[in-house]
Amino acid sequence: MTMQETLQQIKEDFELLGDPNAIVEYIIELGEENDMRVPDELKNDKTKIHGCASDAWMIEECKDGKVHFTVEGTSSMAKGMIPLMLKIFNDRTPDEILSFDPKQLYELGFDKILSPTRLQGMEAFLNRIYSFAKKCKEQV
Repeated sequence: MTMQETLQQIKEDFELLGDPNAIVEYIIELGEENDMRVPDELKNDKTKIHGCASDAWMIEECKDGKVHFTVEGTSSMAKGMIPLMLKIFNDRTPDEILSFDPKQLYELGFDKILSPTRLQGMEAFLNRIYSFAKKCKEQV
C-alpha cells in the first residue's frame, strides 16, 4: 500500500468515526495497544524528539534501502499518534517519504483535534522523519 493509499485509509476510518471526540478516543485506544518501546539505555538527548509536549524518543535505521523507525512516547495521545504516523512513514524508501507532502496529514483533521502544543510535537516528529530520510538517501 502506498503512503497516499494509507493516508486515504486512515482518513476513511476517521470519517466513519465522525466526531472529533471519537477520533481522539480512537487514537488513545491505539496508544493502549501500542507496545513499541525504545530500550531505556537508548533514551537520551540524541534519541529524544525535541519539541514534543511529552517525552518521546525515536531510533532511526536505514536498512536494505528502507527507513525504519522505533518510537516511544509517554503520553496517551503520543502513544496513539505513533502507530498512525508509522503506518504512513515506516519501512518506506527515502524517495517515498521525501516525495510525500506532510501537509497532506492535515486532511486527517489533526489541526482540529490536536492542541497547538501537540501539533508542534507532530511537526518535530515529522522533521526527524524527513531529516533521516534525507540522510538515508545519501547512504543508498
